[in-house]
Amino acid sequence: MIVCGDDVLAHRLAAELHEMYEERVTLLVPAPAEAPSRPAAARTGRAAALFGRVTAAVTRTTGAGPAGAGEPHPAGRPIRVMETGEADDQALLDAGVQRAAALALVHEDDERNIRAALAARRLNPRLRLVIRLYNRKLGQHLAGLLDQAAAVSEPGLDPEKLDASTTVLSDADTAAPALAATAVAGSKKVIQAGGLLLHAVDRTPPAPGEVADPGLCTLALLSATASDPAGSEGSERSGDQGPQLLPDDAAVAAATGRGIVALEAVTYEGPAQSTGWLGASALPVGSLFSRRLRWSLAGVAAAVLAIALASTLATGDHPLHAAYLTLLDVFAIGDPAVDEPTSRQLLQILAGFVGLLLLPVLVAALLEAMGTFRSATTLRRPPRGLSGHVVLLGLGKVGTRVLARLRRMNIPVVCVEADPEARGLALARRLRVPTVIGDVTEEGVLEAARIHRARALLALTSVDITNLEAALHARSISPELRVALRLYDDDFATAVYRTLRAAHPGALTRSRSVSHLSAPAFAGAMMGRQVLGAIPVERRVLLFAALDVTHHPLLEGRTVAQAFRPGAWRVVARGPAGVAVDRRGYGLVWQLAPGDVLGPGDRVVVAATRRGLAELLGRRRHPEPTDRGESGRAGRQGLTAPGGP
Repeated sequence: MIVCGDDVLAHRLAAELHEMYEERVTLLVPAPAEAPSRPAAARTGRAAALFGRVTAAVTRTTGAGPAGAGEPHPAGRPIRVMETGEADDQALLDAGVQRAAALALVHEDDERNIRAALAARRLNPRLRLVIRLYNRKLGQHLAGLLDQAAAVSEPGLDPEKLDASTTVLSDADTAAPALAATAVAGSKKVIQAGGLLLHAVDRTPPAPGEVADPGLCTLALLSATASDPAGSEGSERSGDQGPQLLPDDAAVAAATGRGIVALEAVTYEGPAQSTGWLGASALPVGSLFSRRLRWSLAGVAAAVLAIALASTLATGDHPLHAAYLTLLDVFAIGDPAVDEPTSRQLLQILAGFVGLLLLPVLVAALLEAMGTFRSATTLRRPPRGLSGHVVLLGLGKVGTRVLARLRRMNIPVVCVEADPEARGLALARRLRVPTVIGDVTEEGVLEAARIHRARALLALTSVDITNLEAALHARSISPELRVALRLYDDDFATAVYRTLRAAHPGALTRSRSVSHLSAPAFAGAMMGRQVLGAIPVERRVLLFAALDVTHHPLLEGRTVAQAFRPGAWRVVARGPAGVAVDRRGYGLVWQLAPGDVLGPGDRVVVAATRRGLAELLGRRRHPEPTDRGESGRAGRQGLTAPGGP
């Protein structure tokens, strides 16, 4: 495996492949003179200094242990590291691209990744490519082009046997669901591969003594407590306090009052319908007029109806004719009621008076409508009475994706962005999301976003010091505020979590690293086309993959219950081997009975941990099974999985 990148994601991806899948990895990194400047990394020292002062104050009172509960940094792993100025033909050849099984291009520059992908496909048509791109539409076209080039280069080979697939991923898209989920409980995590959607929903803890609805099956048990005394919240080091992936029925039954991640029904999501000029994502009709003006119009209409009714009662005229005469009087186009009864004359005078009241209301409506259309291309200000919203800091690559996801979940959002030319401002303007332009570290900016009434703060700028300072300032305003920070390094994120948890034990705090959240998805894509995607479960990761049952010693001939290894893998769907699970999911059965037998010709979708998937793919030796029942039969007979995807 070859990984080519210039940031933490490249290092973490290389470590993931080496440790979890036991692959031989070559890491191509820019030479020191060619390495791009990284303002976010450069400012990490300032963030660490500020954070150090906070840590010192907390440890003096709580006696907290040293930071660093995160996983070891991959820099010291036994991985072949090569420095190169550019990932050109010669650099790729030196890295062994002609003999490699997969290549990951995870530079932050889309153009740089595209150039390297084209060169790599030319040098090795059988190479599996995983490319990091932010531009979704360009990524779709590029994947099709590179796959077509691979098929043309091997004309006599069965396409099913040519595993030279191209996968285009975005770290922002991969991390956005987990970051958005920290802002609201009960949010869904979605794995999308073509038309297949896997919904994994966080179910909040039920009442004491009750178990949350498991849906189709329980994928994970969430942390038993919001406060992790080990300081490793949501990671493998949390022990019994942390999440449990793929628990068995006994563990689920014993976890009363504990939140779970459940698999929901699978549906097909077609192309997004375009919204019209007055669609939900454009300008709502209800926002044309203010609340006061709408009440004024309603009052005038009620007065006209009342006069028409009174005219009917007084003159005995037909209601429609009476209403017609009333409207003529209101708009002053009727004849004077000189020879009419007194009641008719009084009603005409009253209708004329109502007409005078209607004139300024119509003028105000016209002015408001013109102002609304004129301001449709400007950013909205947060309403004064807004409450229960999410304050989102930063509208860069990650913040833009998180904003789109929060709005799809119908969660009210207020954005804060310092750069008036940020890429996410166009989306905020189109979605009519209130936005504050200003430096979040300056006085009054968070207050303008109504932080004192918000339900959560998502600090997603690319600068650690800004995110940390904003979180500390927000906590000084609202101590019980739910806070999630995007931090550059996962070890630093873990340390920040521990200190903020100790300083504010009653508030929910989450610190997340984008590289930590997205690396498993990139690693899974490098293992082959059968890996559909990954979902984060706090600080752990659950992978979904499609596997053929035929000749697989851990699956063939077993029932669904026997093929289930708690904590490692679980079969969640079954269908014929010819079914393409990355399409609409036709032919797949999701309601599986424990006694269903997996036979030759079947293809299954499994949920697995990283180590469990490595065992299923034959990437590591199977340990002696310790789970109950016949699920350990393969281990006792010394069977091994087929080698390679």
